[in-house]
Amino acid sequence: MRKTVLILFVSATWLLLTAQTSSTTATQEVHATLNQLMQGIVYPAANVLFLPQFEDPGNLERPPSKDPALATDPLVSVFGGWQAIENAGLALAESANLLMVPGRVCSNDAPVPITDPQWSKFVQELRDAGLKSYAAAKAKDRDKMIELSEDVNNACVNCHQKWRPRGQAKRCK
Repeated sequence: MRKTVLILFVSATWLLLTAQTSSTTATQEVHATLNQLMQGIVYPAANVLFLPQFEDPGNLERPPSKDPALATDPLVSVFGGWQAIENAGLALAESANLLMVPGRVCSNDAPVPITDPQWSKFVQELRDAGLKSYAAAKAKDRDKMIELSEDVNNACVNCHQKWRPRGQAKRCK
């Protein structure tokens, strides 16, 4: 009897774990080029993180005639102010995952150099800058955000110097 119960328990557990694994595993698909990913997520998020250098996110005012639910500016949307700064830090950190997805190409159709150790290093710098920015925004620490703007900028510049040199038509050399 105990042997039968044990076999049933192990079988049920295995089926449950197998069902959860297969239903929660999604296939990664690439839809954007590296340039589109940068323009759609990384660049806008970095710009939001730079705001505290010029303005206190806690004092942002929404235009009175505009509905915050329809705002295209994340800083004055329903999730504006410090929450927009937090979200931008997380977007930067999460975009690092997208930068490592196999199959993405550069604007010149060259594959993104995800196997290059320097690429991984620069992607990690971006992730770290995003996570540090998130923590500072969560604490509403404007001074720390101003300090971290250099980390965000450096993460971008370090990568761009290698893979996006100015004046070259082809990117991701």
